[in-house]
Amino acid sequence: MKKLNISKNAFTLIEMLLVLLVISLLLILIIPNIAKQSSHIQSTGCKAQIKMIDSQIEAYTLKFNKKPNSIDDLIAEGYIKENQSKCRSGSSITINNGEAVANE
Repeated sequence: MKKLNISKNAFTLIEMLLVLLVISLLLILIIPNIAKQSSHIQSTGCKAQIKMIDSQIEAYTLKFNKKPNSIDDLIAEGYIKENQSKCRSGSSITINNGEAVANE
């Protein structure tokens, strides 16, 4: 009977461990950066929303010749929607001295 020489190509255990080590290191480096970017995006979005509300305050002032007393005045007149009175981060937006301000 003849012996069959079948060579099996496979990864060794050390090669597999090295690959897992490299993947783990990449994840350790990438995940904290993603978390930082998420908080940066939220704060930038809130600033943009405040600027939008400031422009609606100006539109309200042009129409009624007075600044709105509260954010509810803008909602009542249809300048902004109810859900636009809060940032996605959870802070509410109010009007102080005729300007929109985010309250932490």
